[in-house]
Amino acid sequence: MTDMAHERTFQLDLYRRMMLIRKFEERVKFLFLEGVMPGTIHQCQGQEACAVGVCAALTDDDVITSTHRPHGHCIAKGLGINEMMAELFGRTTGCCKGKGGSMHMGDLAKGIVPAVAIVGGGVPIATGVALAFKMRGEKRVVACFMGDGATNEGAFHEAVNMGAIWHLPVVYVVENNLYGASTPVRMVFNTDTIAERAAAYGIPGATIDGNDVLGVYEAAREAVERARSGGGPTLLELVTYRLTGHSRRDPALYQPEEEKARARENDPISRFRSRLLAERVASEADLAGIDRELDDQIEAAVVAAMAAPEPRPEDALDDVFAA
Repeated sequence: MTDMAHERTFQLDLYRRMMLIRKFEERVKFLFLEGVMPGTIHQCQGQEACAVGVCAALTDDDVITSTHRPHGHCIAKGLGINEMMAELFGRTTGCCKGKGGSMHMGDLAKGIVPAVAIVGGGVPIATGVALAFKMRGEKRVVACFMGDGATNEGAFHEAVNMGAIWHLPVVYVVENNLYGASTPVRMVFNTDTIAERAAAYGIPGATIDGNDVLGVYEAAREAVERARSGGGPTLLELVTYRLTGHSRRDPALYQPEEEKARARENDPISRFRSRLLAERVASEADLAGIDRELDDQIEAAVVAAMAAPEPRPEDALDDVFAA
């Protein structure tokens, strides 16, 4: 892969995707608060650089697995917001025909395994997909997204060990937003970093500023190239921050105000926007034009989703498999 980190079109695409995630999440938040949208949500405002930076290092043929917080990963990997919005409204035009909702979004045609809401549950699945790629001789890679809490689950350790001993083409991506639900990571880890755990399995581990989209991209690109060439897994810890509650009913009162203030100053989109302007990659008018375009796309997605048909009771009998 050529070094695109400083090409204008590449950087503007990173900005566009991060801003699309932020605007999508903010619009969805208010749809839920207004009582218009059913179900529940776990949102990723503040973590956009993680999803976008990693997925920018992947090809269309590569695959991701996600978590109960999947919206950003899905957008970053190329899932359309029309299909996503319809899924959130439970409509038949949704990416999972309205049957998955927020926590089970995905589209295999886009390389997105429908998200697994069980904490750590996606790690063995990603490892299994990577095993399939290796057995078939396919030069494809899996990026396995997880939160910091997942790395304390037994499934994480079993699956990472398997990926390591079989040199599977998988990148284990830990989005360390400093909290497992409401529990600070410092209370549940006895190491300075999560990346240190990679040493136990004999694979590389790295701790990256998860709010620096270009830094995330460079680290992910190196890990993806290593996996694709037969070098095996890498454990990437992306240190970031969740600017919203764990779920839609969580006011996040456990996050100290001064900590939240620092996180807002370190917002990945504001940081990247400032960089684009300072390096004259884009003008204020360029970025404002992108913002308006995305606003229009999101409003169109809301209108289309609300007008889409709801599933029929008998649709529950479709897509069911018996052993």
